[in-house]
Amino acid sequence: MTVIAEVTTYPIGKGISLSPYVKMAIRVLDESGLSYKIGPMSTTIEAETVVELLNIIGKMHNAIGMEGCERISTAIRIDDRRDKKRTMMDKVDAVRPSD
Repeated sequence: MTVIAEVTTYPIGKGISLSPYVKMAIRVLDESGLSYKIGPMSTTIEAETVVELLNIIGKMHNAIGMEGCERISTAIRIDDRRDKKRTMMDKVDAVRPSD
């Protein structure tokens, strides 16, 4: 089954613009091969298992820490639906109005 998570991770106390740090976390996702979608305030990720998902989120969190950030905030929301396979787009399509 597919596990979907919404993740926000960023340093605290590093100024106003956080995009350079978020890019570091996105690089980790690029290297992972997992499907993801960047949104204006969070990133949605698909993985096969919760363990795989948490592993990559930990690597994203640590990528920001490797740049000398002394404090990092990471928020995670997980949708682990086990009765059928779903994707990020399935969830979006399910709530779009039909014409």
